[in-house]
Amino acid sequence: MNISGKPTIKDYTFVSIQLVLFLVYVLPVELLALNVAEWLRYSGLVVAISGLVIGIIALLQINTKISPFPTPVLKSELITNGAFSISRHPIYMSILAITLGYAVFEASLFKFIIFLLLWLLFYFKSKYEEQLLVDKFPQYSNYQQKTRRFI
Repeated sequence: MNISGKPTIKDYTFVSIQLVLFLVYVLPVELLALNVAEWLRYSGLVVAISGLVIGIIALLQINTKISPFPTPVLKSELITNGAFSISRHPIYMSILAITLGYAVFEASLFKFIIFLLLWLLFYFKSKYEEQLLVDKFPQYSNYQQKTRRFI
Protein backbone atom coordinates (compact mmCIF):
# COMPACT_ATOMS: atom_id res chain seq x y z
CA MET A 1 0.00 0.00 0.00
CA ASN A 2 1.15 3.52 -0.75
CA ILE A 3 0.52 5.14 2.64
CA SER A 4 2.46 8.28 1.78
CA GLY A 5 -0.31 9.55 -0.49
CA LYS A 6 2.37 10.43 -3.05
CA PRO A 7 1.93 9.37 -6.70
CA THR A 8 3.85 6.33 -7.91
CA ILE A 9 5.20 5.45 -11.36
CA LYS A 10 1.99 3.48 -11.95
CA ASP A 11 -0.03 6.63 -11.10
CA TYR A 12 1.95 8.71 -13.59
CA THR A 13 1.55 6.02 -16.25
CA PHE A 14 -2.25 5.94 -15.89
CA VAL A 15 -2.52 9.73 -15.95
CA SER A 16 -0.16 10.05 -18.92
CA ILE A 17 -2.17 7.57 -20.99
CA GLN A 18 -5.36 9.38 -19.94
CA LEU A 19 -3.95 12.73 -21.06
CA VAL A 20 -2.87 11.32 -24.43
CA LEU A 21 -6.34 9.85 -24.98
CA PHE A 22 -7.95 13.21 -24.10
CA LEU A 23 -5.69 14.98 -26.57
CA VAL A 24 -6.36 12.41 -29.30
CA TYR A 25 -10.11 12.64 -28.65
CA VAL A 26 -10.21 16.31 -29.60
CA LEU A 27 -8.38 15.77 -32.91
CA PRO A 28 -10.64 16.41 -35.92
CA VAL A 29 -10.28 12.90 -37.39
CA GLU A 30 -13.00 11.27 -39.46
CA LEU A 31 -12.59 7.53 -39.98
CA LEU A 32 -15.96 6.83 -41.49
CA ALA A 33 -19.01 8.96 -42.07
CA LEU A 34 -21.72 7.48 -39.87
CA ASN A 35 -25.38 8.03 -40.59
CA VAL A 36 -27.04 8.40 -37.19
CA ALA A 37 -30.70 9.29 -36.66
CA GLU A 38 -31.25 12.84 -35.43
CA TRP A 39 -33.02 11.70 -32.24
CA LEU A 40 -30.06 9.43 -31.41
CA ARG A 41 -27.57 12.25 -31.98
CA TYR A 42 -29.46 14.49 -29.55
CA SER A 43 -29.79 11.63 -27.07
CA GLY A 44 -25.99 11.57 -27.09
CA LEU A 45 -25.99 15.24 -26.18
CA VAL A 46 -28.32 14.52 -23.23
CA VAL A 47 -25.93 11.77 -22.05
CA ALA A 48 -22.95 14.14 -22.33
CA ILE A 49 -24.71 16.93 -20.40
CA SER A 50 -25.86 14.46 -17.73
CA GLY A 51 -22.27 13.28 -17.38
CA LEU A 52 -21.10 16.86 -17.00
CA VAL A 53 -23.62 17.52 -14.22
CA ILE A 54 -22.62 14.36 -12.32
CA GLY A 55 -18.95 15.26 -12.72
CA ILE A 56 -19.49 18.76 -11.34
CA ILE A 57 -21.40 17.37 -8.35
CA ALA A 58 -18.61 14.84 -7.66
CA LEU A 59 -15.93 17.53 -7.94
CA LEU A 60 -17.83 19.74 -5.49
CA GLN A 61 -18.11 16.81 -3.08
CA ILE A 62 -14.39 16.02 -3.23
CA ASN A 63 -13.55 19.72 -2.90
CA THR A 64 -9.83 20.14 -2.18
CA LYS A 65 -9.03 16.42 -1.88
CA ILE A 66 -8.93 15.86 -5.64
CA SER A 67 -6.03 14.37 -7.54
CA PRO A 68 -5.76 12.95 -11.07
CA PHE A 69 -3.76 10.06 -9.60
CA PRO A 70 -5.33 6.80 -8.40
CA THR A 71 -3.37 6.86 -5.14
CA PRO A 72 -5.66 8.39 -2.48
CA VAL A 73 -4.67 11.80 -1.16
CA LEU A 74 -3.06 11.54 2.28
CA LYS A 75 -5.83 13.26 4.30
CA SER A 76 -8.72 12.05 2.14
CA GLU A 77 -11.98 10.69 3.49
CA LEU A 78 -14.23 8.02 2.05
CA ILE A 79 -17.27 9.63 0.40
CA THR A 80 -20.26 7.34 -0.24
CA ASN A 81 -23.14 9.79 -0.64
CA GLY A 82 -24.28 12.11 -3.44
CA ALA A 83 -22.65 11.27 -6.78
CA PHE A 84 -20.66 8.56 -5.00
CA SER A 85 -23.88 6.72 -4.14
CA ILE A 86 -24.51 6.28 -7.90
CA SER A 87 -20.98 5.26 -8.82
CA ARG A 88 -17.77 4.43 -6.94
CA HIS A 89 -15.96 6.53 -9.56
CA PRO A 90 -18.37 9.29 -10.61
CA ILE A 91 -15.67 11.44 -12.19
CA TYR A 92 -14.56 8.57 -14.44
CA MET A 93 -18.23 7.87 -15.15
CA SER A 94 -18.71 11.54 -15.97
CA ILE A 95 -15.82 11.57 -18.43
CA LEU A 96 -17.09 8.37 -20.04
CA ALA A 97 -20.62 9.77 -20.38
CA ILE A 98 -19.30 13.00 -21.89
CA THR A 99 -17.02 11.26 -24.38
CA LEU A 100 -19.63 8.65 -25.36
CA GLY A 101 -22.43 11.20 -25.61
CA TYR A 102 -20.37 13.60 -27.70
CA ALA A 103 -19.14 10.76 -29.96
CA VAL A 104 -22.77 9.83 -30.63
CA PHE A 105 -23.76 13.47 -31.15
CA GLU A 106 -20.92 13.95 -33.64
CA ALA A 107 -21.62 10.52 -35.18
CA SER A 108 -17.87 9.93 -34.90
CA LEU A 109 -16.49 6.41 -35.06
CA PHE A 110 -13.05 7.81 -34.15
CA LYS A 111 -14.36 9.44 -30.96
CA PHE A 112 -16.28 6.25 -30.12
CA ILE A 113 -13.05 4.22 -30.37
CA ILE A 114 -11.30 6.70 -28.06
CA PHE A 115 -14.26 6.40 -25.65
CA LEU A 116 -13.75 2.60 -25.62
CA LEU A 117 -10.03 3.06 -24.90
CA LEU A 118 -10.87 5.47 -22.07
CA TRP A 119 -13.36 2.97 -20.65
CA LEU A 120 -10.67 0.29 -20.72
CA LEU A 121 -8.12 2.62 -19.10
CA PHE A 122 -10.58 3.70 -16.39
CA TYR A 123 -11.47 0.09 -15.69
CA PHE A 124 -7.85 -0.82 -14.94
CA LYS A 125 -7.10 2.50 -13.25
CA SER A 126 -10.11 2.06 -10.95
CA LYS A 127 -9.13 -1.55 -10.13
CA TYR A 128 -5.72 -0.31 -9.02
CA GLU A 129 -7.27 2.61 -7.13
CA GLU A 130 -9.70 0.32 -5.35
CA GLN A 131 -6.89 -1.92 -4.11
CA LEU A 132 -5.40 1.16 -2.46
CA LEU A 133 -8.78 2.32 -1.13
CA VAL A 134 -9.50 -1.06 0.49
CA ASP A 135 -6.17 -0.78 2.31
CA LYS A 136 -6.83 2.80 3.42
CA PHE A 137 -10.54 2.47 4.28
CA PRO A 138 -11.64 -0.88 5.77
CA GLN A 139 -15.30 0.00 5.05
CA TYR A 140 -14.55 0.34 1.30
CA SER A 141 -15.19 -3.39 0.70
CA ASN A 142 -18.76 -2.98 1.94
CA TYR A 143 -19.20 0.11 -0.27
CA GLN A 144 -17.93 -1.90 -3.28
CA GLN A 145 -20.67 -4.46 -2.76
CA LYS A 146 -23.42 -1.82 -2.63
CA THR A 147 -22.31 0.56 -5.40
CA ARG A 148 -21.42 -0.04 -9.03
CA ARG A 149 -17.98 0.84 -10.38
CA PHE A 150 -19.25 3.27 -13.03
CA ILE A 151 -23.01 2.89 -13.46
